[in-house]
Amino acid sequence: MAKSLESSPAQADGMPRARAVAVVGAGAAGLVAARELLREGHAVTVFERSDHVGGTWAYDPRPDGPDPVASGNAVHGGSSMYASLRTNLPRELMGFSSHESLAGRVFAGDPRAFPSHREMLAFLRAFAEESGVARHVRLRAEVVRVAPPPGRPPGEEEERWSVAWRGESGAVAVEAFDAVVVCNGHCTVPLVPKLRGE
Repeated sequence: MAKSLESSPAQADGMPRARAVAVVGAGAAGLVAARELLREGHAVTVFERSDHVGGTWAYDPRPDGPDPVASGNAVHGGSSMYASLRTNLPRELMGFSSHESLAGRVFAGDPRAFPSHREMLAFLRAFAEESGVARHVRLRAEVVRVAPPPGRPPGEEEERWSVAWRGESGAVAVEAFDAVVVCNGHCTVPLVPKLRGE
């Protein structure tokens, strides 16, 4: 983040002033970050490049580009999971604070102790709706650059972050935010080591 939101200048009533915050990614981490920011009274915009919330739990068997392992391509839009994947934690341990956990109810008809990705995705979608985060999510909005505005050195009192994002039309728009939370995950592109003699 650009600076601590807790150190925001106070308003006349002594309360920290609300900040405009961009959250990059609408997977589990992005949804929870957005919920907590909203609870603190900040104006939140969540950018999600796909057409759904859920991040890595949104299984899609269709690759959106070349195989990143075979081609060495660092860009891959398809799912990073497989059709029969189930969680490696029991549902009783999965959930978010102050929200009904997976143990509380069945979301997509999979009551097993180690539910499928369909159950996890349904849980995340329900969480986004029930927590009010869903209405702050921009789908098909890919963030292409995040930077402090040109000509303004980092650390100045009124520092604002510039977020450039591409929508469905392909046009790039730029917006300013007081802080940026990056929750884009790490499970989309496999990390294949380069071995000597390969």
